[in-house]
Parts: sequence; structure tokens; C-alpha cells
Amino acid sequence: MSHGVAPDSDNGVPASDAFLASRQICAWCVDAFFVLRIDGRSFPMKKSKLVMVGNGMAGVRTLEELLKIAPDLYDITVFGAEPHPNYNRIMLSPVLAGEQTVDEIILNSWEWYTNNHITLHAGTTVTEVDRVKRVVRAVAADGSVTEAAYDRLLLCTGSKPFMLPVPGNDLEGVIAYRDIADTQTMIETAKTHQHAVVIGGGLLGLEAANGLMLRGMQVTVVHVNAWLMDRQLDDVAGGLLRQSLEARGLSFRLGAHTQELVGDSADGKSGRVKAIRFKDGTEQPADLVVMAVGIRPNTALAESMRLHCNRGIVVNDTLQTVTDARIYSVGECAAHRGIAYGLVAPLFEQAKVAANHLAQLGSGRYKGSLTSTKLKVTGIDLFSAGDFTGGEGTEEIVMSDPLGGVYKKLVLKNDKLIGACLYGDTLDGSWYFELLREGRSVSGIREALMFGQSAIDNATDSSVDGNGSNPAAAA
Repeated sequence: MSHGVAPDSDNGVPASDAFLASRQICAWCVDAFFVLRIDGRSFPMKKSKLVMVGNGMAGVRTLEELLKIAPDLYDITVFGAEPHPNYNRIMLSPVLAGEQTVDEIILNSWEWYTNNHITLHAGTTVTEVDRVKRVVRAVAADGSVTEAAYDRLLLCTGSKPFMLPVPGNDLEGVIAYRDIADTQTMIETAKTHQHAVVIGGGLLGLEAANGLMLRGMQVTVVHVNAWLMDRQLDDVAGGLLRQSLEARGLSFRLGAHTQELVGDSADGKSGRVKAIRFKDGTEQPADLVVMAVGIRPNTALAESMRLHCNRGIVVNDTLQTVTDARIYSVGECAAHRGIAYGLVAPLFEQAKVAANHLAQLGSGRYKGSLTSTKLKVTGIDLFSAGDFTGGEGTEEIVMSDPLGGVYKKLVLKNDKLIGACLYGDTLDGSWYFELLREGRSVSGIREALMFGQSAIDNATDSSVDGNGSNPAAAA
């Protein structure tokens, strides 16, 4: 086994393999530490090269975690397609609504990269990765080509918005809602145009609609299903949400199927979008069409590298690709045990595990995430987790106060909480999620379960032991 070569820090003479071997320095140690101290002598090792493709929240969080535990292990190079440092994509909606600026949602400034000795190529798109030579090639907006060699590669290519494959989806004024550029396009369009249509009644679509309405546009939300946010809410909560948003000025067309987008040219097939036509033959005026109908893992680069992809870049429990152990992947582009996560919490959990492994600690394993959704849609609090639809073998506990704008639904099976859907009052959402995640029996607290943790604590104050534990809550 070769043990590598360590240059002598005193005289620049390389230490021989035999010298290292004589002191029983293993190959892993040589690879793991960049300063060897042998018999009181220091041998600084050459840093490994880490290249990250993608400059989003999951990838940069991985770097942050890595820098905490192994700040000097790698020379780090980052390629980001957008001409910005890392920013909070979740906060694009407040930017659209005029509540925040782009500068205020930046998570890691240009100085952060410099201070941490990270080479950032912003506004540069990676076009090729040579896995044999371990070289990344990228092209900037001006056509210049940059290459970077790697020892470890971190793919964080994220996701791309899905555009409905209907005629007219390439007209001027038809956009997705994914990044700062999309947000700026909507802000500028709202200054000069009146009618907007948002296709998609999920969280992103509703936030886009609300922001455009606040910018002065008349907004109609088109959704193919029967109620809004059908993946996060049941029909009752979805109906309450619609009523509340209609009262604020939004319009809705539910159960509507888009047939085509019509342009302002004579034949309606070019120019700027002017209307959306539905399958029932009706039309809706539209100077701007925002498609918010979902995202898909961006695996184009990984596929060109012949990495195994199936609903994302397939990774193992250490977030290494199953094809090439030198290559890691985290975030929306990664598929772990068949799941590509789109929420922030699982992505940050992945980041910590990947960082530990890149730091050669190797102690962590990512085993998947049980997710919950706690959101604020245009000022309305929502929470859902688990199987809140119910079904055979389940029972439901429901509290509904439409006038008060509160709806709660808890789903039980075998005396365990398996799902929750909350509208208007989400105070106990995290507690319900804890019960669901830990699989506790709720038989002893069933009668008070709907009223939340505080009600149960108040009812059992007399039984709290000297250490402050609550036997009922822990049942």
C-alpha cells in the first residue's frame, strides 16, 4: 500500500514512503490530516480539492457544517449559475410582496466566501464533468470557460420548475417562479400590466398571487384540483383558505384545465401572452402567466456524467452517489431511498451528514426524514403532518370554527396520532409532530388531545414529578 509523500516543512525534502511506513502512518491518516507531526517534525500535507456545483441553501449549509469541523481540510471551489451569493429562496415571496429587498435575503455575503477562502464562480454554468480526470468545466455569461480539478465533488444542482406542455408556454410574459430573476420580472411587469394568472394553487402559487395582488395586479389563480393546497390541506381547510383569500381580493378557477396560452399576434401564436384558454372553451385575460405547478430534480448534469438517477441523483446514507464514491449530492436534486425532499429541514439534515463524511469523521448516517409543513400563507397559519386524510381503520377528531377561522383535524390509528391538519391555529403543531414522530400512545390523553399540550399540562399538574416530567404527556 502506498502511503503517499509528505513534504518536509523545514527543508522542502519529501519524506519517503518508507519513512512514513516505518512509523506506521497509514494511508487514511496521510489522506485525513494535512499536517503530520512525526518525531516532533511537521509535514504539511497538500489540501484536497472540493468542488461544489450549485450555490443554493443545501450546498452552502454543507460547507458551513464542514468549515465548523474541518476548516482547513479542503481548497473549496463553488460554481453557481445565478449571479448572486447564496440567498434564502424561501424569502422570495416577501421580496415580491415588497416586504423585503434582495439584499435582505442574502444568507452568505460575497465577503463570507472570501473570508473562508472559497473560490466562488457566480453566474457560471457547469457544462461538463470529466469523472476520469476529475475536472469540472463551466461557462460564464461572457462565454469564458473555467476548469477546476476535484478530489471530492458535491452536486447541489437543486430542482427546476415544471412548465405545462401546452401551446404558448414559450410566449413572452410566461414565466416560472423559482429565482431572483423571476421575482424581478414579476415586479417590473406589475408596473406596466394589469392582468395576471397564476397556474397552481399550492404554496408557491398562492404566494406569487398574493405578491402580484399587492403590486396592484388583478390576479386569478388557476388550479386543476378541487381545493387549494391539496397536498398540505384537506378539503375543509382548503375551502377555508379559499374564502379567506377571496375576501382579500384574489380570484380562483378550481378544477380548471389549461388548454393553451394565447399570444397578442394576429394568429395568437406569438408575441406577448394575452389570455389563457381552458378546455371548456372559456378564456381568462392574462398579461402575465406564472406557472407554479411543481418542481423536478435537476439531474441533467448528473445524467451526462452517467451517474445513476431515479427521481433524482441516487445517493446512499452518507449522501455519496451510488455510482461514484468521490461524488456527493444533497438537496432537492438528491434521491435518498427513493425520496427527493423539497423542504428545508431534511436538506439541512442531509448537509450535516455529508459534511461529517467529507470531514472524514464518517460517524453519521442519513436515514430519511419525517416531514411536516408549517406555513404562513399570506398571513394565515397552516400546519400539516403525516396521513391527515384518514381512511379505513382510522378515527378523526375534528374541531371546526369557520367564523373564527380555526379548523383542526387529528387522525388516530391504534391509539397513536398518525396525522394532523391545522388551519388558523398552529400553536401545537410541533407538539403534535413530536407525538407522531415518536409513535407514542395517546390513549391516556385522548379527550384533551384536541386542546393541545398546555391543556394536558394543566390537567396533569398534580402528577408532575420532582424532575418536572409529565407522565401523561410521555404516555
